[in-house]
Amino acid sequence: MKKKLKSKKNTKKISNKDNKFFESQYQILFDFKKKYGLYELGLMSNFTWHNDPKRLLFMLSRYKFVAKMLNGQKNCFEMGCGDAFGTRIVRQVIKNVCAYDIDNIFIKLNKKENLNNPNFNISFINHDILKKPLPKKFSSGYSLDVLEHINPKYTSKYFSNIKKSLLDDGIFIVGMPSLESQKFASKESLEGHVNCMKAQDLLKHCLKHFKNAFIFSMNDEVLHTGFFPMSNYIFCLCVGVKK
Repeated sequence: MKKKLKSKKNTKKISNKDNKFFESQYQILFDFKKKYGLYELGLMSNFTWHNDPKRLLFMLSRYKFVAKMLNGQKNCFEMGCGDAFGTRIVRQVIKNVCAYDIDNIFIKLNKKENLNNPNFNISFINHDILKKPLPKKFSSGYSLDVLEHINPKYTSKYFSNIKKSLLDDGIFIVGMPSLESQKFASKESLEGHVNCMKAQDLLKHCLKHFKNAFIFSMNDEVLHTGFFPMSNYIFCLCVGVKK
C-alpha cells in the first residue's frame, strides 16, 4: 500500500541567484527597477489599462503625432495634461515642457511620480485657461481631449487665452473626438463631452485666432487626411497668432 504523501507549500523565496536572466543584456531591467522603482500608469491610464487596453495605443499615438509636429521647438506647453502618461513622448523631442491642468489632484500626483525619474523633468502646474493666459509665452503648445469638455460658450475664451500664451509665430495643436463619433462613445465619455465638433467647425474656430490651420484625422491609431465625417478623432494644427 502506497504511503500517502503530505503536500508541502512552496515557500522558497527568490534569491539573488534567481534574479539572473538567461540573456545577460536583460539584467539592466532589474538595475533600472532598483534605481527608479516601477512606474505607475496614472489614474486615467490605469483605468484604461484595466477596461480597454487598446485605448492606450490610441492615446499614445496622438502624443506621437504632436511630438512629430513640434519636434525642434524651443519650448512647449500642454493644456489639460490629466495624468500626463503620454507627455513624456513630447518631452523626448522638446527639452522644456510645462504641463498644465485645471484639476490640482492630477498636478500633485504627477509631481510625485515625476520625482522617480529625473530624466523626464517636466514642470506640472495648476491653471485654468478660461480665466487667464499662461504666465509666460511659449513657442508651441498642444491640448488633447480638452476642448470637448468646455462649455461651447467659452470656446472663444479658450482659444483667445491659448493664443495669448504663444509667441507671434507659435504653433498650437488641438485634438478632440469628432462630433460624428459620439454615437459610438461610452456613457462615461458622453457625460463629459459637451463640445465635440465636426472638422470644418473646429477649423473655423482655429482660423479666427491663427493665421494658418490644417485639419488631420485619426481612426484608432491611424493618422490620415481622408473623409472627415468618417474619422473618430480630429486634430487642427495652427500656425501664427492673429492679433
